[in-house]
Amino acid sequence: MRNGARAARAAAGSGALLLGLGACGLLGGNGNTGQICGDTKQAYQQYIAQVRVASADDSAQWKQATEQLAGRIDALAKKAEKKELKQALDDEVKRLRTAAASVGTGDAAQLNSAMSGTPDRIGKACS
Repeated sequence: MRNGARAARAAAGSGALLLGLGACGLLGGNGNTGQICGDTKQAYQQYIAQVRVASADDSAQWKQATEQLAGRIDALAKKAEKKELKQALDDEVKRLRTAAASVGTGDAAQLNSAMSGTPDRIGKACS
């Protein structure tokens, strides 16, 4: 991957991502919000585990993992009952799909951008 260092930073920044999503699943008494937020956190945990072992130079692995994450988040968005959460997840799916396309060409900038704001965006919608 041309920007392997960026990909490595995306994986390294995953600790902040998980901390930001830490309350997910514990909050939200609105319908199925707690379950959706918990499942969202789990999806990101699995993604992070997957990309941590992926070579920073193998853009195909990063693209596939990011596309899979987008698919999981999309499925959760469809199940979300809380309007704000559904919208936040839908927006996240768009960011992830854009990131998957660019990371597939070796550019991790979109992925870094998508991941850096996720804790605030999803955390806010889960509260």
